[in-house]
Formats: sequence, structure tokens, C-alpha cells
Amino acid sequence: MSHLKLFAATLKRHGFKLLENQDVARRAFLHGQRYVSSGTSEPFLSGSNSNYVEEMYCAWLENPKSVHKSWDVFFRSATAGQAAHLPARQEGKGSFLQSHGLAPTPAAAEKVVEDHLAVQSLIRAYQIRGHHVAQLDPLGILDADLDSFIPSDLITTIDKLGFYGLHESDLDKVFQLPTTTFIGGNENSLSLREIIKRLEHTYCQHIGLEFMFINDVEQCQWIRQKFETPGVMKFTNEDKRTLLARLVRSMRFEDFLARKWSSEKRFGLEGCEVMIPALKTIIDKSSEMGIEYVIMGMPHRGRLNVLANVIRKELEQIFCQFDPKLEAADEGSGDVKYHLGMYHERINRKTNKKITLSLMANPSHLEAVDPVVQGKTKAEQFYRGDTAGKKVMSILLHGDAAFAGQGVVYETFHLSDLPSYTTNGTIHVVVNNQVCYRRRGHNEMDEPMFTQPLMYKQIHKQVPVLKKYADKLIADGTVTLQEFEEEIAKYDRICEEAYTRSKDKKILHIKHWLDSPWPGFFNADGEPKSMSCPPTGISEELLTHIGNVASSVPVEDFKIHSGLSRILKARSEMTQNRLVDWALAEYMAFGSVLKEGIHVRLSGQDVERGTFSHRHHVLHDQEVDKRICVPMNHLWEQQAPYTVCNSSLSEYGVLGFELGFAMASPNALVCWEAQFGDFHNTAQCIIDQFISSGQAKWVRHNGIVLLLPHGMEGMGPEHSSARPERFLQMSNDDSDAYPEFTEHFEVSQLYECNWIVVNCSTPANYFHVLRRQILLPFRKPLIVLTPKSLLRHPEAKSSFDEMVSGTTFQRVIPENGPAAQAPHEVKRVIFCTGKVYYDLVKERKNQDLEKEVAITRLEQISPFPFDLLKEELDKYPTADLVWCQEEHKNSGYYDYVRPRFRTIVNRTRPIWYVGREPAAAAATGNKNTHLVSLRRFLDTAFNLEAFEGKTF
Repeated sequence: MSHLKLFAATLKRHGFKLLENQDVARRAFLHGQRYVSSGTSEPFLSGSNSNYVEEMYCAWLENPKSVHKSWDVFFRSATAGQAAHLPARQEGKGSFLQSHGLAPTPAAAEKVVEDHLAVQSLIRAYQIRGHHVAQLDPLGILDADLDSFIPSDLITTIDKLGFYGLHESDLDKVFQLPTTTFIGGNENSLSLREIIKRLEHTYCQHIGLEFMFINDVEQCQWIRQKFETPGVMKFTNEDKRTLLARLVRSMRFEDFLARKWSSEKRFGLEGCEVMIPALKTIIDKSSEMGIEYVIMGMPHRGRLNVLANVIRKELEQIFCQFDPKLEAADEGSGDVKYHLGMYHERINRKTNKKITLSLMANPSHLEAVDPVVQGKTKAEQFYRGDTAGKKVMSILLHGDAAFAGQGVVYETFHLSDLPSYTTNGTIHVVVNNQVCYRRRGHNEMDEPMFTQPLMYKQIHKQVPVLKKYADKLIADGTVTLQEFEEEIAKYDRICEEAYTRSKDKKILHIKHWLDSPWPGFFNADGEPKSMSCPPTGISEELLTHIGNVASSVPVEDFKIHSGLSRILKARSEMTQNRLVDWALAEYMAFGSVLKEGIHVRLSGQDVERGTFSHRHHVLHDQEVDKRICVPMNHLWEQQAPYTVCNSSLSEYGVLGFELGFAMASPNALVCWEAQFGDFHNTAQCIIDQFISSGQAKWVRHNGIVLLLPHGMEGMGPEHSSARPERFLQMSNDDSDAYPEFTEHFEVSQLYECNWIVVNCSTPANYFHVLRRQILLPFRKPLIVLTPKSLLRHPEAKSSFDEMVSGTTFQRVIPENGPAAQAPHEVKRVIFCTGKVYYDLVKERKNQDLEKEVAITRLEQISPFPFDLLKEELDKYPTADLVWCQEEHKNSGYYDYVRPRFRTIVNRTRPIWYVGREPAAAAATGNKNTHLVSLRRFLDTAFNLEAFEGKTF
């Protein structure tokens, strides 16, 4: 064999250029040009093609029948009459093979290589563009690309062979298959006729496969193997019978609804009934591979069918929703049946393993649920320690138009590789209405013939998929007609029995449709276990410990930035002086709940450092790239983990994600911070449809915290207002209803509201409201209007005395200066919230009006603190009442607080407005205009005669 080794080595020395030529050929084909070999100017085996010859030779050594007959003859003659020692090629004398008379004629050998290269290009053409001619339209009225384009390099007719320099006479020639295809199965070579036949079967039938844009070769090979391998789509008889049974359930469910409630909207699945067996197969395979929990999101089309046949919701619970006499339980406003979700634990019949399925409730806003599903999936993975996504997975179903048109789809995809957001992959199922179709239009009340007459004439002619498939299985003997009819009768009987039971349902309980239950958090009836909240203060020892860690670097040999050293030193000094600023108060709130086993997650753009460079929760080594330290995770040996993560540049997607994360467990403090407060408006859909109304519609508690930097500081219209008026307008408390002040009024009021809106003026109160969010016996969204300039304001500091054990969040901070000592002498009480308090205090001191004017702060704006404000109003019976805000009159809080103040005083006293005039923009972009308007309303606030003679 030594001469064979020498032969292979000799070939290898000359095999440098063939791959380059192959690439030239490929690019030529991609641009629609015929590849012409350079063999006329360069000897065939002079080196440029020898790599290919070497491949053939190695294949021939393993199995002479694996190569073309011409190569078999060539290699046999090349080795039969040669001596053991083969001299090396002589430079300038042609190739080694030619010089020893071993090669066939150059023209013949070149033709063999050219034809093999052409076949490789042909295979690649089908892999890239085969989907263009796939049979994807069941109605026969459209081409796949909505035009008549057919790629010129696909062999749709025999004459197309000429594109590759091949001819009809080549169809029965055998060609070696490249490693980039699996159409051969166990065979290494096939005839050209068989190659084309198998490519057509794989790429040009009823599945369009577009994947060659993927840069990962391993992924491309995986897809090729799954689709190209012969017989890969063949089902066993058992598989076929299972598919038929699932199609029966999918289709007969829709038929049953159509018979019973023909005039009701239900957004049925007709035209795409195969989606049900597809989903069930995905879940079966996932369970087989170890998945324990599947979280799903989908639009309304087909939702009832998925609830019935995939999630396995009791049919009577679905059918009773069609009863117009069904009364709603006193649990909220509810939602239409095709928006509701469900949570169900069951045994998977295929694998006999336990699996949990959750279909998320969602609004009509298509695709809005996508990031919510991903956030909940991430949370479930996090709490299980499932870092690779082997136990929990998500499935998202989309409509084709929404998938292409809704930007939140891309925002959700954009999170897929971020470390604190990835779910390690998602299965996306797109219901493509160019492949499937809607048998009844947009919904059952729609008349699609108005606008799509040709299409719906064709749809009405379509034989249902169940009949098509049943006929096929009956014809090939897989099932009998009797077995098929028995399967239908069996499911029809199940539906009828459930329908009978549904008539006994008199009250709809929305909690039976809950998609994210919290076992053990509420009592058996779903109510809070108490209606009280313990004090939110903590021991001074804890405050000091957290302060010390917050001002240190708990990792050895870690060099931080010199500017950060000054910040940490300032924190240390504050801790020693028993003081906190805003950043340190937040640190202590987070750190203290971590000690109690509560996971804290802070997400948003630049939250690790903080938009205003105040937080610095992640330290970066200045000498070792990407080496970081999170001191918050070094507070105690036994503590919950702290996650702080910079998000992508997205609000809609990221806020939806965090909402979903907060859904998974009540024992987590999940915070999303906007870079500036007004940026939340690009996530308005999540705020309106999920956060504000989620509990009312779906009985779904959620404790997410929104941190929205807010304040009129001359930074322009886009960096000033977090639009508090929008949150207040959506608050559900009644401005005209005077409440009864019970023992637990504060907590009861929080329980009845849809969310909590606060604008804290002190670090201590911010600390308390974050801790209260966890200590409450229920969960409500918390909207925090956070400061900007107050982050470093010398007066905006709090003492440990305001945070130690026994202290609580102050919904209202009353006047505690000279004015409070002689309330009957006070001429004006100014009520305000947030940063403007510091402007008012400074101006009052400048004008020496500290006895005549009292200033009271509303820290919690909604729900409105009627009880505490009544005490303040009663305390100053003869004083003018003024609401002062820095926002414009048509913004901010005035329209919310005015009627509520009036309700407290039974409309006997006016509440005057002081602030900026109404405006279309949230703030001015001119610094001077900002200062002038500030000066104007401060003058009015302390002009004690400003409202004399005016009527309210």
C-alpha cells in the first residue's frame, strides 16, 4: 500500500486551488452566469483541481463503487501498472498524473469534474431557492411569491439542465454527493435523475424551506438532515391514527360550536385545524426530551380550540361562556372568552410524564403578549435553576400579518441572546393565511365575499382536511370507515355531555381561568390572608451593614475607577452619619428584602450604573476587561439573588418581559426603570392592556414596579414629564365617593385599587414604599415618579431615624414647622407632591412666611389618602387651600386631586391651582422660559392675596 500512500500524498501536494474555483463557480451561478472552467489555459491536473481528485481517490479507496465508473477505471489504471516508488512531479512538465500516463484525456477528466461541480451547484440552488416553487397555496389562486417568478436555476423543465452544462443524456449518470446534502441517505452517490427527484420532493412540495441565509453551518446541516433524509417524513400507522384522532377533536370542536352558537363570535380555527395536532406533537416531543412546563401565547384565532384540546380546559367551562344569562362573579370586569388564559397540570399521554401547560391571557392587541410570555418563561427557568432551558420552554403562535407588521415581535426577538433575558430558544408557530386559510373570514360574523370574492369562492369548494386525511388512511388500510366514524361519534358525545353539564353553570368565576396561580400566597378562596401590613422599617444594625457593603468592594484585587472611589467614600460617610441619599435608600430597600429571601430584579436601559450615574450596582475592574462585581450579592451568605441587567434599547418589549417575570412568583421585587419617565409611552400598550387592567380582566395580581424619572428642570419636552396624569386618569378610585374610614382603611384601599401611584420627596419614603410592595398581603403594580435633581440635592437626605424598626411609609407628610404650631393663624395651606416641595420651602423661607403658609406633601397620590388629608384640612379651617405643581395645568395631578379635595370638604371650600399654564408640549425647551415660568408660579403661591375676589 506504500505506493497508494505516496500517490495520495502526491495528489495532496497539488490540491490547493480547487475550492477557490468551486467558490467562483458558486458565485457565478448565484448571479445567473454559466461557470466556465479555466482548463483551457491551465492543464487539468496541474494543481487547481487536484483537491477534488483527491476526494474522489479517498472515497474510491474506501469503496470503489462509491465513485463514478470513469473514476473507478481511472484509479484502477493509475495503480495497476505502477512501481511502488512514484517520482514527484517535475516542475513545468504538467501534472504528476499526466507525466506518468495515469490520467484520462484532459477533456474527459475535466468534463467529469465540471459535471460534479454543476450537480453540487444544482443541489445548492434547490436548498436556497426551492421554496419559490413550493406548492404552498391550497386554493390554487396565488403563487408562493405572489407573482409568476420561477428561479432559472431550478430544473422545472428538462431544458433547464443546460444552465449547468448538463443534458438529458446525463440524467442516468451517477454523481458523488457532497457533504452538504443528506438526500442520499446511506448512499454516497445517486443518478442525476434521482437527485433532482429527491430535491423536488424535499423543497418543492407543500413545505417551503428557507434557511440558507443562516450563518451557522451546524444549524444549516441540522435542518438539511431533518428535511432531506429519505423517509424522514414517514409516519408509523400508530402516528397516523393519533394524527387522525387529533384532527377529529380539532375539527369537530369547531363544528360543535358552529352548530350550537352559529351567530356568536368565537374566532374559530377552520382552515387551519392541523394546528392542534401540530401543537400536541410539539408538546409530546418536548415532554419526551425532559420539558416540564410549557408557557404559550397566542392571538384569539383558535384560542378556544387550543384551550379545549391542547391545554385540556373542561369543555363545560368553555361552553357556559356562550350563555348570555351567565352571571359574572364579583371578581372584576372580566374579558371575552377568546382572550382568557389557563393553567393546567396533567399527565402527557404519550410520555406518561407530568407536564404543566399555561396559556397566557392577552388583549386583542396582536403580539403584545410575546414579551410577557418570554418574561414568565425566564422567571420559571430562573426559579428552577434551569439555566439551559431544558425544563421550561415557550411556544408563541402568530398570525402572518401581525408577525410581519407588529414591531414588538422584533423587540422580543432582540432579547433572545441577552444574558438576563434569554430563554434559550422559543418555538414560533406562524399561521400563514397564504398556506392555510380562514374558512369564515376574520370572525364568524364577517362576510369576506365583500372584499375577497374569488378567494372565498375557492374556499367554499375546499374539502375539509379531516375528510382528506381520513379518506387517505381508509384507502391505504390504516383505519376502517367504521373506526373513523366511531372516533367522530365518541368526541361528539363528549361535547354533548359537556354541553349538558354547562347548563348547570350559573356564575362565571374568572379565577377558574387564571394563567399564573400563586399556590399558598392567598387563602383557598383566592383572597388575602390578612388585611394588614407590618411596619416597613428595619433595625439600625441592618441599615449599617447594608450601607457598609454598599460603600465597599467585596472582592479582592479589584481596581475600581477613581471617580467611583469618591462615590463609595461618600456612601461610607453617610452611613457613619446615619444618613441616606436616594441611591443608598434604594440599596437598603433592595438589600433588606434579599435577606428575607425575596429575589430582586432591576431591569432597563443603563440601570446598572443608573441613567444619572448615581446607582453603580455593578462595579467594573479597570484593569481586567469584563470582570465585574455586584456587591448586592455579597450582603449575606444566605440571601436571595439580586439581578440587575441593562436591557436592549426597548421599552415595549422589555416592560412586557418584566411584567411576565413578575407574574411567575409573588415573592420577587421586579422593577423596570425608564431611562427618562416619558419614554414609557412607547410601552403604552403594556401599561394600558396589562398593568392597569390586568387584574380586573383576568384576576391576575402583579407587583411590578415602574421607576419613572420625572421633574421639570429645563431639560426640554422629552426629558421632563413621566406623564403622571395618564396613570391617575386610569386609576379606578371614585373621586365623588367619600370612603368609610375603617381600622384597616389604608391596606383595604390599596387592595381595591388597580395600581398605586407615588411621588416620594424623601429617600426614606422611597425605601418604605419599595419594602411595602413586598410586605403587603397582595400584589399591585407600583408606579414611582422618581427624581433627577433630588438624587444629589443636599436637602434630599433622610436620617436612619425615619427608617428604623417601627417606621412606615408616609402617604402624606404634613407640615411640621412653625405653621403647624399655630394652625388657626395659617392663611394658606399649599398641597404638593415631589420635587416642587423643595422649591416651595426655599421660597417660603426667602419671603419669611413660615408661620403664615403650611406646606403638606402627598407622597401617595393614588389611591387618594382621604383619611390623612381630611385631618390636614380640618387642622386649618380658615386657610386658603392651594394645589401647587410644577407641571402644566393640563398635565400633572390637578385634574385628579381637585374633585377629591372637594369631596372631602363637601364642596364648601375651593382648591386653587398654582402652577404652569396649559400647554401642548410637556415642557419648554428654553432654559430661560423654564426659569421665568418657575418664578411666576412661586410668586403666585406665596401671594396671599392672589385669589381674593375670585370665584372658583
